[in-house]
Amino acid sequence: MIKETAVAAIVLAAGRSRRMAGTNKLLQGCRGKPLVTWAVTAALSSNAHPVIVVLGHQAPMVRAALPAGPAVVIENPCFAEGMSTSLRIALAAVPAAVPACVVLLADMPDVTASHVNTLIAAYVADPNADAWVPTWRGRRGNPVLLTRRLFADVTAVGGDKGARAVFDRPDIVVRRVEMSDDAILRDVDTPEDFAAVR
Repeated sequence: MIKETAVAAIVLAAGRSRRMAGTNKLLQGCRGKPLVTWAVTAALSSNAHPVIVVLGHQAPMVRAALPAGPAVVIENPCFAEGMSTSLRIALAAVPAAVPACVVLLADMPDVTASHVNTLIAAYVADPNADAWVPTWRGRRGNPVLLTRRLFADVTAVGGDKGARAVFDRPDIVVRRVEMSDDAILRDVDTPEDFAAVR
């Protein structure tokens, strides 16, 4: 039987915040802390291990804003080429003995360890799929859980795309996991989004 601790967490925190009017959203205050703090704390507080954080844009400043904890922090020198490059470098950093990972986005402050653990528990109970995605009233959100069977496919994705680029293929088995709230749908892309989550 698969153990819950046999799942890593990846936090993607390398983006350029292109829709945030020239500011790095991950460094902006959100409920008294930098925005990036929330996703990394959720990962560190969950049953996932290890936690891998991928930095890129303004990496030294984002690194300084990270919460204390045993995260593995890596930098993506190709972050300007899009999310796929961060996923590629993060998946390569997942230890070979770890069969799955949860991929979190650093701009979703309402996602908690509970959301991550719900995905992990669904995977542990039924490991015979390729991916698990959270849903809220039928809508898919983030984070997502990927098994190692998908790592090569996701690594082959290019541009500013994530793992979802492979989910609609007929040979990929994706399980939906209904969540108890809509936090999985709320990310921060614009100043208006930021005002809403503050």
